[in-house]
Amino acid sequence: MSQSEFLLSRRQLLTGVAATAALSSMAAYAQTTKGTLILPNSADKSADKLASDEAFWREVATHYDLTQGIVNLEHGYWGKMAKPVLEAYQHANKMVNSQNSFYARKDFPQDMRHAMSRVAQALGVQDGEIVLTRNATEAIHNLIRQYQGLQPGDAVLLADSDYPSFKTAMLWLEQDQGVKSIELTTPSLADQQQLLQCYLDAFDQHPNIKLMLLTHVSNQHGLIFPVKDIVNEANKRGIDVICDCAQSWGLIDYTLPDLQVDWAGFNLHKWIGSPVGVGALYMKKGSLEKIAPYPGESDPDHNRAYSRVHTATANFSAFMTVPAALDFHQAIGGKNKEARLRYLRDLWFSEAQNMPHIEVLGGNDKMSSTGMSSFRLAGKTSLDDVNKLQQTLENDFGLFTVVRKGLHSGACIRITPQVFTSADEIQKLIESLKKLA
Repeated sequence: MSQSEFLLSRRQLLTGVAATAALSSMAAYAQTTKGTLILPNSADKSADKLASDEAFWREVATHYDLTQGIVNLEHGYWGKMAKPVLEAYQHANKMVNSQNSFYARKDFPQDMRHAMSRVAQALGVQDGEIVLTRNATEAIHNLIRQYQGLQPGDAVLLADSDYPSFKTAMLWLEQDQGVKSIELTTPSLADQQQLLQCYLDAFDQHPNIKLMLLTHVSNQHGLIFPVKDIVNEANKRGIDVICDCAQSWGLIDYTLPDLQVDWAGFNLHKWIGSPVGVGALYMKKGSLEKIAPYPGESDPDHNRAYSRVHTATANFSAFMTVPAALDFHQAIGGKNKEARLRYLRDLWFSEAQNMPHIEVLGGNDKMSSTGMSSFRLAGKTSLDDVNKLQQTLENDFGLFTVVRKGLHSGACIRITPQVFTSADEIQKLIESLKKLA
């Protein structure tokens, strides 16, 4: 391939042409206009009605290479790239490998700015408020480590439903900053009011809380926490909030103004469908003074969010592919994805709730639930019990799942379908749950 062809490929990535062209085979169900997928009968069919249209989602599934040999119900680790996104990534890899430092030194900074701008636009925030990272962990850890203002006698708040690595980072503040850490126990099956009340009680019982970690969607069981309401109450008490959105963006459809948070960390390689190795840090303009720059970086005027991260040499191609991933995600539609995933969850969750030998975990109403939820055998909450259950599901029933631990109530099996998961595959899960009695 010639140099001019490589450069053309790069421009196609940035404009989303590659992703748009690859969607053309969905013509029986949709048409593309300037990169936007128009759903069949979209004027008459809401996202909730489209959620159960198996013919449409079978067509969506043709744009993914599916796992062979097992029903994979563990898609919360990272999200599979759709074929057009994979094609864009492969083009980027070839171009970067060929052009090497000539590209990286001259053109990559512009491409990186374009990718960050696309993410900012999709999240409803300003350019300069988003910095791309390698994952949400990098973003959240930097926010925790570099937070300014803690003094001995202050307290920091975390919850059992938070991500384990983020909990240990918050606990580290105890030894590093001389503060007290408070771990809140949240209910495993809950609605929005119950979750809000947990935090209100913690605020009232511990008036010395200065900083808190708040999960938007728990990696344990998919519970949606009422972030906006909790943040509003925290702000009244002078509590700063670091929001973990690692699992939420793309699993549910929202923009950052909906949450009213100052700082958040994201993954794009989970539900947005970018290549592995892409996350994002959000820092609202005007809030940077409380988060120190990365050691060795400088930001005397507190206006450069990118100085809070030092990613160094990373996967150029993965970052370049972000616009193509967003094109595909937006072509399907964030609301449509959310509705489909919640529909698949409700299929098995509603059945499991009526099985006396099964305990379900997750949202107890629509506002609190996502496409991701968990379960365990009633009374079998130890890690050993749940590890054995995971092996039974895999070896005896051909269902791949994952064990989650860290909840005060015990370990659980997380079920995480994707947009290419069929209702028939969920039915196989339901039949398997019945046989566990």
